[in-house]
Amino acid sequence: MPIVAQSTETTDWVSRFADEVIAESERRAPGKPVVVASGLSPSGPIHLGNLREVMTPHLVADEIRRRGHTVRHLISWDDYDRYRKVPAGVPGIDESWAEHIGKPLTSVPAPKGSEYPNWAEHFKAAMTEALAELGVTYDPISQTEQYTTGAYREQVLFAMKHRGDIDAVLEQYRTKKAPAKKQQGQKPVDEAELEAAEGSGAAAEDDGSSTSGYFPYKPYCGRCEKDLTTVTAYDDETTELTYTCSSCGFSETVRLSEFNRGKLVWKVDWPMRWAHEGVIFEPSGVDHSSPGSSFQVGGQIVGIFGGEQPIGPMYAFVGISGMAKMSSSKGGVPTAADALRIMEPQLLRWLYARRRPNQSFKIAFDQEIQRLYDEWDKLAGKVADGSVLPADAAAYARAVGTAAGELPRTPRPMAYRTLASVADITAGAEDQTLRILSELDPRNPLGSLDEVRPRLDKAETWINTQVPAEERTVVRDEPDAALLASLDDGGRESLRLLLEGLEKNWSLDGLTHLVYGVPKVQAGFPADATAKELPPEIKVAQRTFFALLYHLLVGRDTGPRLPTLLLAVGQDRVRKLLAV
Repeated sequence: MPIVAQSTETTDWVSRFADEVIAESERRAPGKPVVVASGLSPSGPIHLGNLREVMTPHLVADEIRRRGHTVRHLISWDDYDRYRKVPAGVPGIDESWAEHIGKPLTSVPAPKGSEYPNWAEHFKAAMTEALAELGVTYDPISQTEQYTTGAYREQVLFAMKHRGDIDAVLEQYRTKKAPAKKQQGQKPVDEAELEAAEGSGAAAEDDGSSTSGYFPYKPYCGRCEKDLTTVTAYDDETTELTYTCSSCGFSETVRLSEFNRGKLVWKVDWPMRWAHEGVIFEPSGVDHSSPGSSFQVGGQIVGIFGGEQPIGPMYAFVGISGMAKMSSSKGGVPTAADALRIMEPQLLRWLYARRRPNQSFKIAFDQEIQRLYDEWDKLAGKVADGSVLPADAAAYARAVGTAAGELPRTPRPMAYRTLASVADITAGAEDQTLRILSELDPRNPLGSLDEVRPRLDKAETWINTQVPAEERTVVRDEPDAALLASLDDGGRESLRLLLEGLEKNWSLDGLTHLVYGVPKVQAGFPADATAKELPPEIKVAQRTFFALLYHLLVGRDTGPRLPTLLLAVGQDRVRKLLAV
C-alpha cells in the first residue's frame, strides 16, 4: 500500500513527497500530468482542519511545478453529498432547515440573506476566496455536475455489475468487536477520535447494504429529493433499478443507463474517482486513515475499477488556540477566511508548510498570534542574513510564494504586536496611527500607512474581533491624583527621571533604553549596564516601575509594551498623566 514514510529528519517533507509522487506518476502514467487531489464538503463552514486537506497536496504540487513538471491539483467539491444535519452557529438558518436533511447539498436552500443559489454554493464561496488569497491554484470538480450530467455513468454501471466483488471487500469490515470500555479517569474523546481509534470508518457509513441485497448506488427520491431510499431490485442486462423511499413512500423503476439522480455510496465513490481521475497523491484525515476506514477499504476497492490507491499520508488535526481538535459540526469553528482576516496568507501558509502532515499544530486567535509573528519575522531575518537552516528556508520559501511567483507582501513589515498595540490605543484613527508608527524610528519615518499594509489591517482586525473588551487599552483622560499623591520619594524620582529623558529618547529604541534604565540609575548603576553587571533586585525594581507606569497611564497592572504605549499616548499627554 503506497503510504510514504514520514521521516523525523530535518529534510523538507514536501520535497520527499514530491520525489515519491513524481516517481510514482512516471510508473503509472508516464508522460502525463501528475494528478494530486483534495476533497471538500460544503456542508457548512469549511474549517481550518479541512484546509490541511488542500494545503498538503498544494504544497507537494507546487514543488513538482517548481521542478518543471505539469501538475493538476483537483479539488472535488462533494456538493452532491446528503445534507446530514443542521449545523450550529450558522447565521440565517433555523430549525426549519431540518426538513431538508437527506437532500443533496445543492438542493438545500442557502441561509437567509445569502447571494448564492443553494447551501453548497454559499459555503464554497468563502473557501474559494480564501484559496485565491493563499495562492492555491486548482481544477474544481463539482460532484453534483459530474453525477447529474452522467459523467460517471460507465463507472456507476460497472460498480453495479461488480457489486458482488465490492460487497466481498466490505464484508471483511462489517463484523466488528464492540469498542473497549473507557477506563476510569481516561481523557474523553469526541466521536471522530473514537472512530479513528477503533478503525470504524468503513463500518459506520452506509455502504449500500440492505435486506434486498447489496447495491453500491443510492438514488435520490424522485418526489422528496431525499436519499432515504432502498434499492429493491436491479437488472444487469436492462439496467432497470427499482427503489422505494422510506421518507415519503414514493417508489419507481428507472433505467440506470439513463438515470442521473443518485450517486455511489462513499466507500465506493472515493476509489472510483481515484481510478477515473488517475490520482497519484491524496492525503486523508485520521478518521479516514485508520484500519477499516474509507481510505484503507478504498485501497482494495480501487483495484476492482482498474486503478491504484494514491500515495496517501494521514494528516493530523489542527487545533485553535486552546482547542484540542476541530470539528465542523460545532458552531463557531474558525475557517480559513476567519484566519486571513487576522493574519497574512504567508503566515498561514507557513503554519501548514513547516509541520509534517502527521504533526498536529494550533492556529492562534489569541495573544499567541503575536508570538507566532515574532517567530515568523525572526525567520525572515535569518533568511535575509543567510543563517537559516535548510528545512526552515524551504518552509519559508513555500510560505512566501508559489511556482507562479511571490504572494503580495507588506512592504515594511513592522512587528505585529506593535501594530496591534497601536491599533488598540488609536482605535483605528489613521492620522494618529501614522504619527505613532513614524515616531518608532524617527530616522526612517513612514510616508504612508500603505507601507505597513496589509499587516496593519490584519492586526487591527485582530484587536477589534478577538481581544475581549476588558483587555483593551484605554488611556486615562486625567491623572490619577490619589496614586500620585501616595508615591514615596523613590516613586516620584523615577517619574522625574523618565520625564526628563522623554524628548531625547523619543523613539522605540530610545524609550526602551529609558524605561529599563530609570531603575538602574536610581540604584546607582549606569543606564546601559548589562544584566550580568546588575544585582537581581534591579529586575524587581523594573517590574515595580513598569506596574506604576501602567497604573498611571491605563489604570491596569499590564498593557502594551511600554515604549509603544508611551509613543501612542504622545509626549504632551504622558507629561500630563505623570506630572508630580
